[in-house]
Amino acid sequence: MAGAPETDDRTPGQAGLSTGAVARRLGVAPTTLRSWDRRYGLGPSVREDGRHRRWSPRDIAVLEAMCRLTASGVPPAEAARQARAAASPGPAAPTPVQPAPGEPAVTAEPAPPAEPAEPDEPASSAPARAGGGNTLPVGSSVSRECRGLARAAVRLDAPALDDLLDRAIAAHGVAGAWEEVIMPTLRAAGRKWVTSGERYVEVEHLLSWHVSSALRRVAARPLPASAASPAPSAPVLLACAPDETHTLPLEVLAAALAEHGVGIRMFGASVPAGAMEEAVRRTGPSAVVLWSQTRRTADPALVRRVRATAWGVRGARVRPAVLVAGPGWRGLRLPGIARPRGLRDALDLLTASAGDHRA
Repeated sequence: MAGAPETDDRTPGQAGLSTGAVARRLGVAPTTLRSWDRRYGLGPSVREDGRHRRWSPRDIAVLEAMCRLTASGVPPAEAARQARAAASPGPAAPTPVQPAPGEPAVTAEPAPPAEPAEPDEPASSAPARAGGGNTLPVGSSVSRECRGLARAAVRLDAPALDDLLDRAIAAHGVAGAWEEVIMPTLRAAGRKWVTSGERYVEVEHLLSWHVSSALRRVAARPLPASAASPAPSAPVLLACAPDETHTLPLEVLAAALAEHGVGIRMFGASVPAGAMEEAVRRTGPSAVVLWSQTRRTADPALVRRVRATAWGVRGARVRPAVLVAGPGWRGLRLPGIARPRGLRDALDLLTASAGDHRA
């Protein structure tokens, strides 16, 4: 019944959403919803003709809570108990759940201490491994955090994205979170919309925006006292080459440097050549990082001019170290210019450069 209005639990005669529609909305498999109904009692309030499941807004709210909790690592049975309790107007009573064949019976209270976690997409499901249906193709070897982030992205669950990203950065640091959780999810989102006929673009856009926001929250933190005094280092200047609009890799590096107590000046996308040289003279950076995503935006002449830009009193002028980063610089001859092999290599080079200037 496409287009039917969602109803609340007090109007069982009117149709809610079908299981397929709810599964697409949440980014889980329909079999997962049936399993949660069977095991944990998270079923729909309305069943038309005793057969067709129809999910009310309250039912969906419980499922959304279940998705957030399981994505953050809460065991499914305990997540189901908490989700029901959050939706209930009063204290949640223990609710018996139906065990799967061969599985011991469990109840909502207390939470089973050693129940194996049930994945939102069964490991034996070929579409889940390949990212079919309404899932992202993150693969089978990624972390639970990565799978949780992918599910939240498909659901367009902005609060869950913020929470999961902040947790990943706190647990692994910026570099670890980027390599193990964020980058695999972003790549999966890109593959999904490319192979789905331009569908799921909204998933990739929302995920990228929240990743950028999480990184900027890290970069905006005050420098630790040890880095702020008594001899703070010169900042690292980060900028995209003229006409280059891809800023996310620089935002990752900016956040990682800030995490290590290195001051930064982030100038973002498409910085004109003249403005870049003026920024170097005005800020006196320890290093300059120029990002280029494609050969079209790579500008070797600009690199040479930035490397030659000096500041300070006559007779004691200083020039910055210059690093070029991104695939746009491949194959270009740039003598004396550092080319980090990746995020961690860039981080090592820049923290060392900042330390030399501080000393």
